[in-house]
Amino acid sequence: MRPDTPAENVDHTAEAARLERTAGLYPEDAETLLLRAAAHLELSGDRPAATTLYDRLLASAATLDNPALVRALKASNLWEYGHEAEARAIIEGIRTTAPRDPAPWVIVAEALESHDELEAAAKTFTEAAQLLLEPSDEPPAATHPLLYGRHRVRRMLGLPHDDWDTLADTLHTSPVSLDELHDPKRVWSLGSDNPAELQAEIHRLRAELGAYREALSRPFPVAVLHWPAPELSELLSAYPALSAEYPSHAEHLATIESSLRELSASGTPNLGIVTGTVPSYEAFAASEGTPPTDPTLLPQYATTLAARGRAVAWPPGKGAGCWCGADRVYGDCHGTTV
Repeated sequence: MRPDTPAENVDHTAEAARLERTAGLYPEDAETLLLRAAAHLELSGDRPAATTLYDRLLASAATLDNPALVRALKASNLWEYGHEAEARAIIEGIRTTAPRDPAPWVIVAEALESHDELEAAAKTFTEAAQLLLEPSDEPPAATHPLLYGRHRVRRMLGLPHDDWDTLADTLHTSPVSLDELHDPKRVWSLGSDNPAELQAEIHRLRAELGAYREALSRPFPVAVLHWPAPELSELLSAYPALSAEYPSHAEHLATIESSLRELSASGTPNLGIVTGTVPSYEAFAASEGTPPTDPTLLPQYATTLAARGRAVAWPPGKGAGCWCGADRVYGDCHGTTV
């Protein structure tokens, strides 16, 4: 599907089939591609087929990058076509295992919210915030939907603002405040005969639409290429000319962290890390008609991996493992001075 294709013109069933075929060609990207295919199936109304794809991923022999996300999406989908008990069981399992990625938390909390389980949704959003956020740190962009969702549900419950609600207000950049966007009485203005109220609601809806468009149009992460130690050793053995780019593995890791910190300090958003493999790099070089020894190919390779959904957001969330692959949390490894 072309990025400029209007949503109403998309054949979701055909797009799902295309993504499934592409997943067969690129098994290393199957998780990302099949999740997109399942989303198209949900949009087409074929929710059982979407569940089949989620089950296929969960049953695959390959290690999933984010099994909690797959389970959360499956639970949300199941609930939409009558499998409430199974959906609730999966949601409870996700809350128990407490994943360190905010996306599964957002999905299950919004599933509870959409089925009028507001207290449970608020509790789930709060559990995630307590797990993933440090009060003194700037929340990573990936956690913003947690704070916004928590604010929205608490507003509907009529609860007073707390520190996290205030933080959500601060992070929100729309010209319309979160308090106004999340006002539970807004629905009444749609039936109002007062032109001023209707105009105000149109203004709020435009602001919401602008925020959604901004989120959907974010570019691929500015991704830095990471080579695990065995892959870097194999790369340099095959292509010694690249030794000038990578004097040592330790220096390579330090350069990644310092580069990302510099980009972050300069205001560059949406930062990430992609992990390379020698066979993948060689295939990319062949597709570009460029020798693997050409160092200018390395950033192009990183950008391509990011475009295929292989980037992992930087910095990792609270308590998450370090991006370098060491058996330590980020805060105790490369994040010690962040």
